[in-house]
Amino acid sequence: MISLVLVLALTLGQYTVAEAQALFTEANDAYYRGDFATAEAKYDKLLMAGMGDPAVLFNLGTTALAAGHLGAAILYLERAKRLSNDEDIEANLAVARQRQVDQVVGDEKAVPFTTRLADALDEHLASSSFLFAWWLGFGLAALAWRRKPGTRLPLGLAAAAVLTLASVLGGAVAIHASVRQRMVEAVVVAPSSRVLEFPGDSAKTAFEVHAGLKVRIIETSGTFVRIRLPNALEGWTSTDAVVEL
Repeated sequence: MISLVLVLALTLGQYTVAEAQALFTEANDAYYRGDFATAEAKYDKLLMAGMGDPAVLFNLGTTALAAGHLGAAILYLERAKRLSNDEDIEANLAVARQRQVDQVVGDEKAVPFTTRLADALDEHLASSSFLFAWWLGFGLAALAWRRKPGTRLPLGLAAAAVLTLASVLGGAVAIHASVRQRMVEAVVVAPSSRVLEFPGDSAKTAFEVHAGLKVRIIETSGTFVRIRLPNALEGWTSTDAVVEL
């Protein structure tokens, strides 16, 4: 389990810092006693009070995994992963994924190129590289401008190359932001759920999904959501079956 580090001096929702720390400790103690239901309930209280930091999310996901609640385990561990690169999060996620019923295989090329690019791109690295290349390119251009006319070419070419790279990186970052804005990721939390050909109880079942599977929500219609699997299969399932990350 990950320890909670509280750095806020103000109250956290309905709890003071001391109360939140005490509740966190009680949840940890319950986990180590094997009382997973109590541990989950106490971690969930912290979550509902606005304490959705990596420590609470990781411990809640780990407790759900120990209790056999696979959908909740992957949901909270995925949320923790978005906030932290802790190796323990990745390790527990790997264990949880191995327990999934749905081990999706198929042709991912059917997924749009822009979506695959967004998935492959490290947003923070790309953004930092873009800013660095942009300023370096303009710096080289400024240096070239100060040189004598006959000696500007090498620096000018270098500036052009770096600025071209910056433009490519900037475009990739823009595509990533656009795709992420449109795309809603979710986790199947129901033990199993029918995926239908269209949104309606009378629709034919195309396939089933099971707890823990990570999907994308494409659109919503009443009590149904259209989901896309990692292998690009799509269909409609109940809104109660999935929870957004």
